[in-house]
Amino acid sequence: MSIEPGRLLPLIAHPGGRSPVTCEYRCGNACAHEAPNPSDNEYFGDVVKDVVSRRGALKAGAVLAATAGGFAALSGTAAAAEATAAATAGHHPRPGRPVPGTDFDPVPPNKFDAVTTPQGYGQSVVIRWGDAVVPGAPKFDFRNQTAAAQAKQFGYNNDFVGLIPQDPLGIRNLLVVNHEYTTEVHLFPADQYDPKNPTEEQAKIAWAAHGLSVVQTFRDPVFGALRTVPSPLNRRITLDTEFEVRGPAAGSKFLKTSADPSGRKVRGTQNNCSGGVTPWGTVLSGEENFHQYFANADKVTDPGDPSAATRLKRYAIGTGESTRKWERFDKRWDVAREPNEPNRFGWVVEIDPHDPHSTPIKHTALGRFKHEAANVKITKDGRVAVYSGDDERFEYIYKYVSKGKYKKGDSAHARRHNSGLLDDGTLYVGKFTGNSPGEIDGTGKLPSDGEFDGTGSWIPLASGDKSFVDGFSAEEVYVFTRQAADKAGATKMDRPEDIEPNPVNGRIYAALTNNTDRGAAGKAGADEPNPRNGNKNGHVLEWDEDNGDSASLTFSWRLLLVCGDPKTADTYFGGFPKEQVSPISCPDNVAFDRHGNLWISTDGNTLGANDGLFSVPVDGPERGHVKQFLSVPVGAETCGPVVTDNLVLVAVQHPGENAASSANPTSHWPDGGTAQPRPAIVSVWKKGFFGLAGRIGVR
Repeated sequence: MSIEPGRLLPLIAHPGGRSPVTCEYRCGNACAHEAPNPSDNEYFGDVVKDVVSRRGALKAGAVLAATAGGFAALSGTAAAAEATAAATAGHHPRPGRPVPGTDFDPVPPNKFDAVTTPQGYGQSVVIRWGDAVVPGAPKFDFRNQTAAAQAKQFGYNNDFVGLIPQDPLGIRNLLVVNHEYTTEVHLFPADQYDPKNPTEEQAKIAWAAHGLSVVQTFRDPVFGALRTVPSPLNRRITLDTEFEVRGPAAGSKFLKTSADPSGRKVRGTQNNCSGGVTPWGTVLSGEENFHQYFANADKVTDPGDPSAATRLKRYAIGTGESTRKWERFDKRWDVAREPNEPNRFGWVVEIDPHDPHSTPIKHTALGRFKHEAANVKITKDGRVAVYSGDDERFEYIYKYVSKGKYKKGDSAHARRHNSGLLDDGTLYVGKFTGNSPGEIDGTGKLPSDGEFDGTGSWIPLASGDKSFVDGFSAEEVYVFTRQAADKAGATKMDRPEDIEPNPVNGRIYAALTNNTDRGAAGKAGADEPNPRNGNKNGHVLEWDEDNGDSASLTFSWRLLLVCGDPKTADTYFGGFPKEQVSPISCPDNVAFDRHGNLWISTDGNTLGANDGLFSVPVDGPERGHVKQFLSVPVGAETCGPVVTDNLVLVAVQHPGENAASSANPTSHWPDGGTAQPRPAIVSVWKKGFFGLAGRIGVR
């Protein structure tokens, strides 16, 4: 299919974003409820104050000098739906040769029920919901599902994608995928599923559709496609898989339940959103919107723990019946009967895909909140730093630094050693200060210095059994991290999502998806790191740890992108000419190619088009030149992504979820015809001479 010029969408903002069904099943209608952060932390967008850390204080002059010095190196204010030359009509000429990795004709905004890629690129589905993962998996049958079958099949609503090479050329790889959530009104035929009265078997099917999949893959070195192959390494992890609780909060009284009086074994993982591949070859996965699965938090009354109800509310744990009604079939979802069960979710989990018999781990030293990923950078002295965001309005950005040092290699011994580093270290929360006093008015207008920038510090929360937060024990800091960060005075951010270090320039990049409550009555107003009130399109933040060292407690930051329609005054693209960029809304997951270009996937585009994947150089004269590489089908979100020299992988999540149920699908991707939509992983490659695979973004 080619894109006809007459079908291009006008690049004007209008109401859009996630469908009501997605909001209900993915995050429990979080944005329709009061944001659970009631703290009155001050924000510093308009006032340059001393940046205080446990090691000392930097006066305002030093703060400004660090800001200038930290960025001195920056120089620059179901068949494939293939875009034709006509698709680029209206794009202005480039000012110079594109940066390697970004040399392709951008895909324009569209509403096609297909994955749309640039001209000259091929694509194929790698694996879809219901496809076989482990031996004995039956062929997928939408109308005749069972929990036993789903436990052997690829799960639902794929999100994070990790690709772990098993040879120097990346021909054999392990594919690790998160299955974030289930949408029961699409998971089952409409005539079989009653949202008010689900069956126990339907609940168990949903439990099996959560978690992760590990699948062996083979990349065709000649023609480019990625496909799955049978392997003893293939594995499903579900809500019935046993996890080991490790770190300083393991065995805490707050983690003990009737099923696990030790507080050291948890059944399953859920709402696994983004993640990261560690330098030692394991996968870290963040448990995000776990709150929505629980019921009856309003019935918790514990005279021995008067703070219990407040803690549940701070994490927005569900009151009354849950949407999915799981509490009818297992009391662990009923907080009135198991008040500690919600405390056993909201962690960073670690999976060893090289050992299908290994027990997955929940790492308590990294804190408990709605984790959006966890990504690793090695400090200058060889320790491990881990970055993670708390994906909710007005929540925080965190860093963890290990006590011990990283051991190179991916042997079983090295993996065990390095995994242990995540259990003994210091957990920090971020404080961001702007350097343009009095100039941030909430409209997105740039300050007089021409950019949104400033400095920041990492506030220590706990290390081992020592708490740095008055009134909190160490175990309370780890289990109730949000409240500890409130007390510490962290900066409220606009939904911090995926955070990753750039392997080329060393800076850290964070996607902040949106926050329409910014500046609302009684809510925190705009500040320099979050410069727009009613922020519906989000922004991308970058920072440089002082001395380029992730062990540092101070950093300088700036906004790379302020997203939205480039025709509007409240957008910013790293100083690049706005008339030459692709519109982008609601950044979510991020990744890097080997050239250091940032790749951004979006979730909930408010500009009236399908979500997509975008590339953007972060240095040089092309800094901020956003180009759309692909778009996903109707109703879908773009997740993943993975970008290599030869391959791009994206997870197409919840296609067709803008329909009320499976009765009248709005999408038939990826199988076409009248088929029900199925979340799936897609591989994209460049078609070279004679059909041979070429290099991504290189002419």
